[in-house]
Amino acid sequence: MRQSTMRGIVLTRGSRGFHTTSLLRSKIVGSAEEAVKDVKDGSKLLVGGFGLCGIPEKLIGALRTTGVKDLTVVSNNCGVDDFGLGLLLQTRQIKRMISSYVGENAIFEKQYLSGELELELIPQGTLAERCRAGGAGIPAFYTPTGVGTFLEEGGFPIKYNTDGSVAIASKPREVREFNGRKFIMEEAITGDFSLIKGWKADTRGNIVFRYTARNFNPPVATAGKICIAEVEEIVEAGSLHPDEIHLPGIYVNRLIKGTGYEKRIEKLTLDKGQPAKGDAPKNEAAITREKIARRAALEFQDGMYCNLGIGIPTLASNYIRSGIHIELQSENGLLGMGPFPKPGNQDPDLINAGKETVTTLPGSSIFSSDQSFAMIRGAHVNLTILGGMQVSSNGDLANWVIPGKMVKGPGGAMDLTCSGSRVVVTMEHKDKSGKPKILNRCNLPLTAQGCVNRIITEMAVFDVDRSGLTLIEVAEGVTVDDVKKYTEPEFKVSPNLKKIAYA
Repeated sequence: MRQSTMRGIVLTRGSRGFHTTSLLRSKIVGSAEEAVKDVKDGSKLLVGGFGLCGIPEKLIGALRTTGVKDLTVVSNNCGVDDFGLGLLLQTRQIKRMISSYVGENAIFEKQYLSGELELELIPQGTLAERCRAGGAGIPAFYTPTGVGTFLEEGGFPIKYNTDGSVAIASKPREVREFNGRKFIMEEAITGDFSLIKGWKADTRGNIVFRYTARNFNPPVATAGKICIAEVEEIVEAGSLHPDEIHLPGIYVNRLIKGTGYEKRIEKLTLDKGQPAKGDAPKNEAAITREKIARRAALEFQDGMYCNLGIGIPTLASNYIRSGIHIELQSENGLLGMGPFPKPGNQDPDLINAGKETVTTLPGSSIFSSDQSFAMIRGAHVNLTILGGMQVSSNGDLANWVIPGKMVKGPGGAMDLTCSGSRVVVTMEHKDKSGKPKILNRCNLPLTAQGCVNRIITEMAVFDVDRSGLTLIEVAEGVTVDDVKKYTEPEFKVSPNLKKIAYA
């Protein structure tokens, strides 16, 4: 019998050939509390998940139990008020959040605006890539995302004083030009600990994720000095085929098996078929949204890869014309998104970028958030439809924040609008006070400069280019003078002006 040792593996040759014996220390620990016991006050944590999908709920619960405080947490968002990372906001254990989206977390928004919580807002794709770069040993990179916005210019409030003044402001980014186009430099993100959630793991720490619960978990896993993973099942090494492993065990330091997962669904959205008789009639706002969505659906062309924003853009997918086949891309890691599930068929591990339950279709594919934004920034998506708060005459877009009031975060919009794909904005023509939303110049923080190709409202459709706006369609009963009354900039009228058609 002969032995040789290779990096923690003993190869033993016997009468039946070689067999292996691992000298590696077991990565499996007995509880979530044991797994996080060395997380100290002031630690920097990178936490996987998107919304409530794929979050390490057992490890978060254990951190709440320990009472560790002054944490800096890097995560796409911060759960909801009473679940996920929101639980650590409740107990005021988080000092700073580094996120792309505040979402519907009222505690998050309140603590930030009152000066209790520091917040660095980062576009979703940039956040994913900064984590991936950190795990890959790349100190920084250049991206077009954020050029001409608060990211480039700096000065955005990271922390407020109690009187509403700015205590800490973001710093400007370095700008460099490549092939005649501006890019900003973003530094990689690393941390003390990564906390991730997988579906299945083997005893070596190799991990498989389930559906869109993959999201931020792989890039986050690589960027922490110590990666702690929780999974629903642990199997023996060799039980997983090498081809099915999404995250190699080299990145995982500790592993726990969780039980009794809640896996809460943030936005349960179901396909209930045709409305039943007696259902409440649609109000005026719903009718307006539906009209805009039906016009937006005419933008779909056969064979397109499309990304649809939350709200009216997503609604447009209900009106795809017969004979038109498109693939919907969702930035949380799904290509080939299907319809909402029938009641009883919803899956908490399968959601879209709006945190709504969805389904897959034959030919769908699922991937991590960093790969999702690589295909977006790489201009592989043909069409982006998203909402807007304001659009300027030269196609600047503002759609993510009202300073001092509404804090949502840029999410994936900045990455989508800088990608070079065709950008269509769907929005109501006037705000709630009756003022125009199409302006000479946006007065809200920009999402992107000069990115909008077409604007669709309930009143009109405009094409946008460097020379300004051209009115190409008006709604039934709407005159050009009506459009002028509620549109701040001057615009050209197409000689082929027509009535708006609907899918």
